[in-house]
Amino acid sequence: MTGPEFSRAVRIDSLSAEPWALAIEAGEDERRALAGRFGLVAIDRLTAETLLRRDGGEVVATGRFAAAVTQSCVASGAPVAAAIEARFEVRFRPESESGRAGEEIELDEGEMDVIFYAGEAVDIGEAVAETLALSLDPYPRAPDAEAALKAAGVKSEEEAGPFGALAGLRDKLKP
Repeated sequence: MTGPEFSRAVRIDSLSAEPWALAIEAGEDERRALAGRFGLVAIDRLTAETLLRRDGGEVVATGRFAAAVTQSCVASGAPVAAAIEARFEVRFRPESESGRAGEEIELDEGEMDVIFYAGEAVDIGEAVAETLALSLDPYPRAPDAEAALKAAGVKSEEEAGPFGALAGLRDKLKP
């Protein structure tokens, strides 16, 4: 197995409780590989500015990322360009000491952005890539999406809903 497409490993022993600034940018090959992984037409830009600090055995990364991506319209397949900028906070936590594969771990709502790590480093590049994937529009639509759907015979939500069915009956009852 190969490693992550956008890897920026940071050794844990190089960090302290004082925040350390790190700016990263994905190169052309990395962006192409990530686009393939996430099913995107292209990623034209992916940058992040982070602050990393140790909190006991954990590493906290806060920052902001920016990306320019092209997705495929879910209706027509046409390219849909999008600019994404978002703040993030990720907590890297050491894997369980028990070492049992498949061990179930419960996280509360405040811990949803936890990434478990093993070894001497955390990968902030992979964390940014995963945050980008979670920020993508799951149903991108091009301006011509409605026309493409109508041409394919797909009804709009209004036409398919209960009031659409009533409107159809009303039209049948007209003399």
